[in-house]
Amino acid sequence: MSNIREFGEYDYVIVGGGTAGCVLANRLSADPDVSVLLLEAGGKDNWIWIHIPVGYLFCIGNPRTDWCYRTEPEPGLNGRSIMYARGRVLGGSSSINAMLYLRGQAEDYNRWATLAGDPRWAWDAVLPVFKASEDHWRGGDALHGSGGEWRVEQQRLRWDLLDRFAEAATEAGIAATTDFNRGDNAGVSSFEVNQRRGVRWNASKAFLRPASQRPNLRVVTGALIDKLVLDGREARGVEFELGGVRQIARARLETVLTAGAIGSPAILQRSGIGPAALLQARGVPVAHALEGVGGNLQDHLQLRLIYKVSGIKTLNQQANSLWGKAMMGLEYALFRRGPLTMAPSQLGLFTRSHEGAATPDIEYHVQPLSLDKFGDPLHNFPAFTASVCNLRPSSRGYVHIRDTAPASAPAIAPCYLSHEDDRQTAARSLRITRRIVAQPALAPYQPQEYLPGPGPDTEEALAEAAGRIGTTIFHPVGTCAMGRHDDAQAVTDSELRVRGIGRLRVVDASIMPTITSGNTNSPTLMIAERGAALIRAARRGR
Repeated sequence: MSNIREFGEYDYVIVGGGTAGCVLANRLSADPDVSVLLLEAGGKDNWIWIHIPVGYLFCIGNPRTDWCYRTEPEPGLNGRSIMYARGRVLGGSSSINAMLYLRGQAEDYNRWATLAGDPRWAWDAVLPVFKASEDHWRGGDALHGSGGEWRVEQQRLRWDLLDRFAEAATEAGIAATTDFNRGDNAGVSSFEVNQRRGVRWNASKAFLRPASQRPNLRVVTGALIDKLVLDGREARGVEFELGGVRQIARARLETVLTAGAIGSPAILQRSGIGPAALLQARGVPVAHALEGVGGNLQDHLQLRLIYKVSGIKTLNQQANSLWGKAMMGLEYALFRRGPLTMAPSQLGLFTRSHEGAATPDIEYHVQPLSLDKFGDPLHNFPAFTASVCNLRPSSRGYVHIRDTAPASAPAIAPCYLSHEDDRQTAARSLRITRRIVAQPALAPYQPQEYLPGPGPDTEEALAEAAGRIGTTIFHPVGTCAMGRHDDAQAVTDSELRVRGIGRLRVVDASIMPTITSGNTNSPTLMIAERGAALIRAARRGR
């Protein structure tokens, strides 16, 4: 211990400056009587490409802003290992993500309430939490909030091609909608985005910067977290590296893990909290055997179907032209409009893959562009991409540390398509996509399937095609799942306290017992709002 410096003592130590950490730092430091420390492994969110919406192309896969994880070779993806981007910067994944504002379905949260044994997680209870932090372009009403920090706007461009795809969807029997966030997200519509007048609106801008001048809040970047400081069965802070020096930050009241579905279970495991057999195999003394830590990993696997078209504009032509690039830059510089404001997907669609689904179980992200894989240049032919994902996968994976070094990436195995239900949903999704594209609205543009390409329509062939084109849509959740006291796999209780360890909570996407039916960033923000309220209530009750 003599080589470890004391960094100081705070009432609350928050571990991770992503979406949840930014919200917690704001809400907890709002009480001037408490001191708050926020530790982030990445840097500040002051790079221009974080804020220009299309800059996600430069942020994902860049160690300046991304942990640059990769999965284990996935049998369901024909043995491929794929990129697994996670934000490594203030704002976390909200600084590099798709910016799409989606809550999911009412049934998602009602199921959480059942699994956690707590009605405070049901849809009617969380809807006011969503609304309280929201600043929606429609203004406040029964479903949306006004005046909160989390700005939600319409997109600032349109594409004829996407309008035709939406028409094709309605011709295929999928009705149009005007709001994906009413608790029932069925239908086709443009996505709403977390932007403010054409600029990315991340959690750091929304929550952390307004609180940054408070004297009771300290924000430290470049802090690589190793493990918790434990006193028996209580957390008393964290041990971390800063500038090459090992340090300890101590927490008088609570330590809160907000390092995400990959980081939070890895920190717990390095601290000796997790599956006993795993910890022993990695040479970590078992402080508290908790079998669920790192298990229950869920993610949305997207199947990227690409269609060549003719006679209609796509981004491929514009981005591959010097004149087109110049005009895009000028349009953004002058008006904050045009392709540089683009989220990765502009058009969304939620529908049922089969009649037995009670609510939509697949989601489309449709884009007026195409490329072989993320990070590659756009194709030199006009095309669009219709990505479809299974909203409620049955497959479950894991996050396991490989060793005790905090800089080592953990083993990440989502186990995509390992469940027969998911393979069937994938096959149905491919068929539905082909049915939409075959509708009259798209016929004038002669769509030709480029990826995965024409082939047999058998279940076996479609499942193989899904494994060949499938990739993550970057929605890992569930690895510190909350649950009832009699759930042996639950890591946290309904108040997000780690079971069996005092003064320790996990407040991020890892606590989701099941994945939400849509993009996961704003549900994570809601979790942080609820977690902050629980923490503050506990302090008042002490």
